[in-house]
Amino acid sequence: MKENYSVSGYEYHDEGHSPSHDYLLPAVLGELKGLASALEEGDRRLFELGCGNGSVGHVLSKNGWQVSGIDASDEGIAHAQAAYPHLKLSQASAYDDLRSQFGTFPVVTSLEVVEHLYAPRDYTKTLFDLLEPGGTAIVSTPYHGYWKNLVLAISGKMDAHFTALWDHGHIKFWSEETLAKLLDEAGFENIRFERVGRIRPLAKSMIAIARKPDR
Repeated sequence: MKENYSVSGYEYHDEGHSPSHDYLLPAVLGELKGLASALEEGDRRLFELGCGNGSVGHVLSKNGWQVSGIDASDEGIAHAQAAYPHLKLSQASAYDDLRSQFGTFPVVTSLEVVEHLYAPRDYTKTLFDLLEPGGTAIVSTPYHGYWKNLVLAISGKMDAHFTALWDHGHIKFWSEETLAKLLDEAGFENIRFERVGRIRPLAKSMIAIARKPDR
């Protein structure tokens, strides 16, 4: 079940942001600002694994990054290429050998992608392979933890949250512990998390920042 599925039901009507970007982007840009300071201007290259309609890549490019990326959605890529021709975005799968096609990068971002994937270990291998030694991955996904899950259950919002009727929608539900284990298995180190959207125990999403070893 890891063929090149588009995310069925995830429609891109234009090149604009989704609501999640309002709370994800400030934190991501903060992380990238620190990483950029350690890189020469000509090496501020970034790969977006799951670039959607290009709206995030456009913001990152306005902040000094040279952005390349892929997405499985032909609709998303069509909007991206029409609206943001300065970005190097194309249609492909997170399970493809992207390193052979695109090379390696000091930074790879992947926002709200891993929860859609049937084979997350293949995805983290791709993520790891796309990074240069010493490079940094920034991965976000909806947050799950005891208090948030309890509130969802008490409020009767579990069905809406778990989107069971969304074909190829959210099929994996990650906690900090399980996502850290996934990244550790792939070879990442110095894994840390930031939670965004709402107060910390009820956060909408979490952002994992992980480093590929220098060796």
